[in-house]
Order: sequence, then structure tokens, then C-alpha cells
Amino acid sequence: MANSAQARKRARQADKHNKHNAAMRSTMRTANKKITKAIDEGDAETAKSAYLAAVPIIDRMARKGIIHKNKAARQKSRLNQSIIKLQA
Repeated sequence: MANSAQARKRARQADKHNKHNAAMRSTMRTANKKITKAIDEGDAETAKSAYLAAVPIIDRMARKGIIHKNKAARQKSRLNQSIIKLQA
């Protein structure tokens, strides 16, 4: 347990930031799942629109440091390749 006032405040802030970041990661995962579900169902149009909605979310998570920028690029690339395969 934190003993100083500063340490107690930092512990509160860390808890608050952790909850916020978890919510942001959940939003990103939900967006990814929408794309994956559309791809699994074979619906290219829905997958494409879900992808276009998810890209800004993924980029925002990378910009804020919630995920690494390379992970964001990898996710976008893999999802886009899946959509391209589905359309072909």
C-alpha cells in the first residue's frame, strides 16, 4: 500500500488510466471482431465498411500508446488482405 500522499494519488491515477485504456482496447477489439465476422460470413461489402470504420480507431489507439504502432499496422494489413481475398 502506498504510504505517501503522492504515492496514493499516483495509485489512483494508475487505476483510472488502466480502466480507461482497457475500455479503449475493448472498443478496438469489437471493431476488429465486426470485420472478422463479416469476413467469416462472406459479406465483402459489410467487411469493407467495417474496415473503414475500424481504421481510425486502430490508428487512435496507436497514437495514444495503447497499442504499439507496428501492431496497429499489422492488424490493418492483415484485415485488409483478408478483405481483398474475399473480394477476389
